[in-house]
Amino acid sequence: MPKGLPFSVDTWSPSSKSIKRHHFLTHAHKDHSSSITSHASFPIYSTLLTKTILLQQYPQLDASFFLSIEVGQSFIVHDPAGPFTVTAFDANHCPGAVMFLFEGKFGNILHTGDCRLTPECLLNLPDKYVGRKEKQPRCPLDCVFLDCTFGNFSWGMPSKHSSIQQVINCIWKHPDALTVYLTCDILGQEEILVKVSQTFGVKIYVDKAKNPECFKNLVLTVPGILCEDPSSRFHLLDGSPRLYERAKVKLIEAKATLQPEPLIIRPSAQWYACEEEFSDVENTRKKRMNEAVKDQFGVWHVCYSMHSSKEELEWALQLLAPKWVVSTTPSCRAMELDYVKKHCFNSKGALNTSMWKLLDMTKENSDDVDALVKSVTSNPVHEGNFQSCVQIKSPIKLCTDIKAPKELSLPCKSLPITLFGRARLGLQDGGFSRGGCNILPVNVPSQTVSSDARLEFLNNVEDAEVNERSPEIKNDLHQVEKCQQSKVQDTRVPKSASYLNIESSGFSESVRKLYRSMNVPVPQPLPSLVDLMNSNKRAKRGINY
Repeated sequence: MPKGLPFSVDTWSPSSKSIKRHHFLTHAHKDHSSSITSHASFPIYSTLLTKTILLQQYPQLDASFFLSIEVGQSFIVHDPAGPFTVTAFDANHCPGAVMFLFEGKFGNILHTGDCRLTPECLLNLPDKYVGRKEKQPRCPLDCVFLDCTFGNFSWGMPSKHSSIQQVINCIWKHPDALTVYLTCDILGQEEILVKVSQTFGVKIYVDKAKNPECFKNLVLTVPGILCEDPSSRFHLLDGSPRLYERAKVKLIEAKATLQPEPLIIRPSAQWYACEEEFSDVENTRKKRMNEAVKDQFGVWHVCYSMHSSKEELEWALQLLAPKWVVSTTPSCRAMELDYVKKHCFNSKGALNTSMWKLLDMTKENSDDVDALVKSVTSNPVHEGNFQSCVQIKSPIKLCTDIKAPKELSLPCKSLPITLFGRARLGLQDGGFSRGGCNILPVNVPSQTVSSDARLEFLNNVEDAEVNERSPEIKNDLHQVEKCQQSKVQDTRVPKSASYLNIESSGFSESVRKLYRSMNVPVPQPLPSLVDLMNSNKRAKRGINY
């Protein structure tokens, strides 16, 4: 989370444990609680159901770490940096899942966790934060940490209710199927099982030996629909990787015993969002989202999503009109949303006073702020896979490298600041351990690194090993700069230059390491004009022969 916030959300790392004073958990999916057993600390705020499910998954966790906050509940958290209010709202994702609204000196921040935003979800928020009929909200949110899982998925997704009805219709259309396998073993798909059980008046068999965690979750959430009788027509099937292998086994078994082909239904949006390893014909069939679609492996798919589509995200942002949007999912898919392109990175209003507070910076001169916004928005954003991260969700970093003007007061002896902490200059944050988290791809603005900037980096960096080698690196950089100046006067590159070597990058190992640490390709020297002319002559002689 940004440096100016005293809390973390769905982040469990050495840094969050030592720096953040309050911890919030939006729901019990394991990608949001990764490393919690190693880095949990009091207090952790979550719903009672989330806590109960989590303690089943991690029995070694101390239950006393948790404080309960339920949907609609609001309370004040007293913090040394100043009190702030937190309110929980339904996230329409899975049992116990909530969004958190934080209000304090740092501004007004909505963290959605994972969500499927609907009109009901937004209308539950305070009226001042939600616009009406193309009218801006009275008090726009300063920042929304947004679930952009399907931020690049342009097709419209059916509602949960519509998807469940497609599952029911698919079963009705296959009355001869003696066994129906439902791949609904993920927390959040209980509604499908409940509707199937109610519609057909039967209970659903769950093999607790093969699916112990799913069985425990269902016992907590919908115990009335479960049975342990394998003769039941409806079975729960593990939908995790290798589903097609299990489906093939079921189909072969039925064929070998001369039984009708079983019905295997997978309610998920994953198949629809993935276009790899499928033919053009099958990708075309995926667009039929108003009915179940059978794939080449004999599995019937229904587009059931617990995350908002791009269309729903755009609609929600238009109503909320936040000043800044941060994606909590890789690879910063918020940047693909039209609202973000138009209102955030292309608008200096996004970097307002509240955003400076999040960055732990003080704004003193509006002219410098204008220049800063211009410098931030002038660089396009591209994807990269960077290992040095400050975490949001399990963990993710939106890197917007900002060089603060003189009028911005910064903490002493600190490295340049990004939206989530240090600028990534190839230095590993000592407070993080790679072993305890999964580093995900992120988006960062492209940047041009000059020799002056590299020298400034060398002068400011606090890494002892680099400082020991800085005279050597500086000397090489001065040579590089001299080379660049000589190129302006003479297009030929003298072979005798000590800093160039046609057979390699030409720079010393220290300079090459510096380029790599700053994510800049090591420049390759151009061949001399004489070499090019000789090469051209040899090519012509070859043609004549």
